[in-house]
Amino acid sequence: MTGAEVVVEVLKREGATTIFGYPGGMALPLYDALYESGIRHILTRHEQGAAHAADGYARSTGKVGVCITTSGPGATNLVTGIATANIDSIPMVCITCQVPRAAIGKDSFQEADIRGITTPITKHNYLVSDPEELAKVLRQAFYVARTGRPGVVVVDVPKDLFLAEIQPDFEEDITMEAYHPTYEGDLKEVETAASLMAAAKKPVFFVGGGANDKSSALLFRKLVEKTGIPVVNSLMGVSVYPNDEPLHLGMLGMHGTVPANRAVCDCDLLIGIGVRFADRVTGNVHNFAKNAKIVQFEIDPVEIDKTVKIDARVLADLQWSLTKLLEIVKKPKIKAWQDTVKKWKAEKPIVYGKAKGEEIKPQKVIETISQLTEGEAVVVTDVGQHQMWSALLYQSKIPRSFLSSGGLGTMGYGLPAAIGAQIGREKEEVWVFIGDGGFLMNCQEMATAVEHHLPIKVIVLNNRCLGMVQQWQRLFFNGHMSHSQFHIDTNFAKLAEAFGAGAQRVTERKDLEAALREAQKAKEPYLVEVMVTPDENVYPMVPAGASLEEMMEWSEF
Repeated sequence: MTGAEVVVEVLKREGATTIFGYPGGMALPLYDALYESGIRHILTRHEQGAAHAADGYARSTGKVGVCITTSGPGATNLVTGIATANIDSIPMVCITCQVPRAAIGKDSFQEADIRGITTPITKHNYLVSDPEELAKVLRQAFYVARTGRPGVVVVDVPKDLFLAEIQPDFEEDITMEAYHPTYEGDLKEVETAASLMAAAKKPVFFVGGGANDKSSALLFRKLVEKTGIPVVNSLMGVSVYPNDEPLHLGMLGMHGTVPANRAVCDCDLLIGIGVRFADRVTGNVHNFAKNAKIVQFEIDPVEIDKTVKIDARVLADLQWSLTKLLEIVKKPKIKAWQDTVKKWKAEKPIVYGKAKGEEIKPQKVIETISQLTEGEAVVVTDVGQHQMWSALLYQSKIPRSFLSSGGLGTMGYGLPAAIGAQIGREKEEVWVFIGDGGFLMNCQEMATAVEHHLPIKVIVLNNRCLGMVQQWQRLFFNGHMSHSQFHIDTNFAKLAEAFGAGAQRVTERKDLEAALREAQKAKEPYLVEVMVTPDENVYPMVPAGASLEEMMEWSEF
């Protein structure tokens, strides 16, 4: 077999039925092998779009996302997508096609050291130098990407390896001396956690992206049912536990809900399930959950005590540890605590100002879509104010149905990620919330959606500015709107129509629901541009460096 044929065969054996990419000179032998391979290849309109689409596919399905690019700028254009996926622990394999081995290190045309560039932002990476190692390396890449704490693996393959004649061994042992992911942990650690939970008077579950798969989420839901312990979630943990359940207090952190932040400030035991206690969650770490003991259920030992000092850990795969915990945990006596947090939830819902006349509040758009879809759609967000409102107001009910760039906060993520999600969940509704700033960063991917007849519903919340940037400028920089306003009226509906998508622009509130229903019925890509009020702030908000107790709430005065 040629090296290119070996790559295709490994892709098939690893279950990669759909891949995303963009060809170029060094990739041509591989693309020739893909021509009649039976693997579905989605040609995005930019390499960054390929990375985000593979990411969205992986997040929505739980499978390893795959993207392919050529060398040099093709590979470097993946970097933002690689960093976005890796920091959120998303399993991806990125195959980059390098200049021939003889040309490496000579500043050859379209040469870039993609292995060196991506070393800090990948779980692992390779530059393949021996043709006989190609099959083994690719199989290892999939194994590393999907096992333990998932992540991104880059495999850089010189062009001459694709042309080389190889006798591959697809059954060769791929054990790695330095990589042994943990699945089963120490039962004593589970017993310690269970005893702390049984003794607690004011416990809180804090659930994150590590539990955002069907199996782990089901176990977690059983755990909440058995213990009655209130729940808060990280941004990555949206959709692990249904938003409309009485014991779900909402998102924790900088833009967390009042009851969620208050509960963590007041609890005596905080149980982290698949979370890494990121800075956007903790606020001032010295005052975070200062009255509580902290238990962390985690698969990656690097995350233990990294940001927050913990009192007990359970180091194992969640499906093992939650199963063991369910067998032995006892329901704590916390009726008074349950009543307290339910009272907080009733007293402090997410609120915002009333619209004047026919103006449209962005929060209203998200609430309306939540009602239309009954919380059962796959929701993808870009990054900014709409991202926070989506996490707070969309009533997600299905695990793995809320996709968002959490750790990196990548504008331009939403549209291509929605393409990957729709391909992965082809029978489900996929809605993407995106701002006018983020949409322009990867708007070319509308062409990809149209070409493949993907019925994604793209909601552009057009406030004519960089909304979150302006919020900070209003609150902390003396209202100086320094280079955060758009001074031309870009008509995104017409732009979408130019790509061949259905579209309409909504300027008055009376037309909003009808436009959204039209999008919901569409069998092809459909964009609704909603002209929303430009001066909204996301509340609650914890200022940078402040503790959760210092959150700012919305007031009409």
